[in-house]
Amino acid sequence: MSVVEFGPDANGAASVDSPEARAAREELIRTQKDRLLDMQRDDGHIVFELEADSTIPSEYVLLRHYLDEIDTAKEAKIGNYLRRIQNDDGSWPLFHDGDGDISATIKSYWALKLIGDDIDAPHMVKARDWVLERGGAAKANVFTRIMLAIFKQIPWRGVPVIPVEVMLLPQWFPFHMSKIAYWSRTVIAPLLILCSLKAEARNPTGIDIRELFVTPPEKEKVYNINPTGDFVGDCFLVLDKVLRFCEPAFPKVLREKAVKKAVDFYTERLNGEDGLGAIYPAMANSVMAYDLLGYPKDHPDLVIAKKSIENLLIETDDELYCQPCVSPVWDTCLASHALMEAGLEAGDEELDGALDWLKDRQILDVVGDWSVRRPDVRPGGWAFQYNNDYYPDVDDTAVVAMAMHRTGKEKYAESIERAAEWVIGMQSSSGGWGAFEPENEHFYLNSIPFADHGALLDPPTEDVTARCLSFLAQLDKERFAKEIALGIGFLKREQQDDGSWWGRWGANYIYGTWSVLCALNAVGEDMTQPYIQRSVAWLKARQRPDGGWGEDLATYYEDRKSEVKESTASQTAWAVLGLMAAGEVDTDEVRKGIAYLDAAKRDGARWEEKLYTGTGFPRVFYLKYHGYAAYFPLWAVSRYENLMKSNDRTVAYGM
Repeated sequence: MSVVEFGPDANGAASVDSPEARAAREELIRTQKDRLLDMQRDDGHIVFELEADSTIPSEYVLLRHYLDEIDTAKEAKIGNYLRRIQNDDGSWPLFHDGDGDISATIKSYWALKLIGDDIDAPHMVKARDWVLERGGAAKANVFTRIMLAIFKQIPWRGVPVIPVEVMLLPQWFPFHMSKIAYWSRTVIAPLLILCSLKAEARNPTGIDIRELFVTPPEKEKVYNINPTGDFVGDCFLVLDKVLRFCEPAFPKVLREKAVKKAVDFYTERLNGEDGLGAIYPAMANSVMAYDLLGYPKDHPDLVIAKKSIENLLIETDDELYCQPCVSPVWDTCLASHALMEAGLEAGDEELDGALDWLKDRQILDVVGDWSVRRPDVRPGGWAFQYNNDYYPDVDDTAVVAMAMHRTGKEKYAESIERAAEWVIGMQSSSGGWGAFEPENEHFYLNSIPFADHGALLDPPTEDVTARCLSFLAQLDKERFAKEIALGIGFLKREQQDDGSWWGRWGANYIYGTWSVLCALNAVGEDMTQPYIQRSVAWLKARQRPDGGWGEDLATYYEDRKSEVKESTASQTAWAVLGLMAAGEVDTDEVRKGIAYLDAAKRDGARWEEKLYTGTGFPRVFYLKYHGYAAYFPLWAVSRYENLMKSNDRTVAYGM
């Protein structure tokens, strides 16, 4: 993002509260509010694009070749997209302007070759050389190697043994489907069938990628590794060898029973046109598994599973990519907060439309997978996507309910109460909250060879915990004092040595610290306490010379915690919102941050922002929420203006 100058005062602080600056800011707020409202659909909701890395569109190409349902027109546009986002060194990154990733690069090269790109074309040569210099395709992650095995590019011994019979294991067993995260569960259930029955892609073109291997794949000796390097991981590698020896002797009747249980599991959760788990990898695996099991093309389950994937495509005149999922509930509730800060009030048609749309999507009747550990808790949450009834998440639930509560309208009272009941039920014994389930902390499972991606579990995190505390405090601090005290204890234990908090679902320490400061203000903590002031000092120290804040997604690596490429509007907004929650409204740091947002370039409803600031799985999968650069900066500048007009500089809401 190119940063424009602040105006007469290059520091951006002295001029931010001048009459001219405030008039310009009020016009900015009106303009950006109207542009955001232009995004609103007729039924009241708001949704922006959600972009990941090159793996999802590449996997879409592979899926089409697996099925022998090739669409050359779509492939041509995907090719344009993949070539555009390739790094100069030939690799493909996990986020814009990031380091190359070997698995993403293998899949992207593979997809382009299937599309028809000449392997001697310069961009393909660079990609191939990059992969070979790093050990070749044998060094890909497990999910990539599974696809390689399905396309007969490597032998099946190149992937860990994951027999479908694990579906039959009792809950007390060290591995059980309920002990892994929802996204792992929905991805794995159909994948177990693909791996156990040794699926084979149709691959009508017969194209291979043997040139990406340093050693011929059939001669490669070591594919599976210990992902953590600890003793438990070594034990799992031994177990993998035992299972590989024993699997051919598994009784046929047991396998048939396990396959049926896997199919029943994911078919029950198929979720209509919104798809299994409402996430692409699970949807694609369900399609391939149905196909492998011989479902006819017109079978309703297969038809609807394919439709759910097509609904994820974003197509322009020249390019096409596949979203990993969609974010309408998240976008609508966050936009609602920003719009209220920008002047919308209860009774305004646009705000009522957004919140009424959200009200209708509360999950009140379906008892989801979270109930395994909370069987006595009534449902009452919201999902991230249009529909995902088995998998509501507490983060969305807290943010939706806070927006409703802020209006003071009685028609939302029951929805808010059910949300509070469910959120309380989801609190883990540690005092923290995970995103989708409580007590999802079976960390030894991160050592299994299949878990080399490090994203198998959903333990409590600082940002989600903060959001839940913000909600409960905004609703009634005294009534929920016990839950709040436990949550504060969790946050204190998890604080980094430098004063910041880690961000699980956003980049990274800025996101986590913003979330926690808002929560601590909401629960009524004394914001002058040393532990809070350390976080404030950390945020201030991270401000960049241009007045903004930025933080690279590489900061999820311990040795790269301070990396930043440039300031971004969304991260600047988080920092400013966090500082204002901490009582720092009248500081130069906040003024400079506001000046940065006042002056930064905009494109329609969004401030310009090329870098990714969203996180799917740290170090594995990242997201560009196209809406973040729209509603968060609007939220920040509006809140600043409102507080400056008030005699009270205290932020009155949970967020």
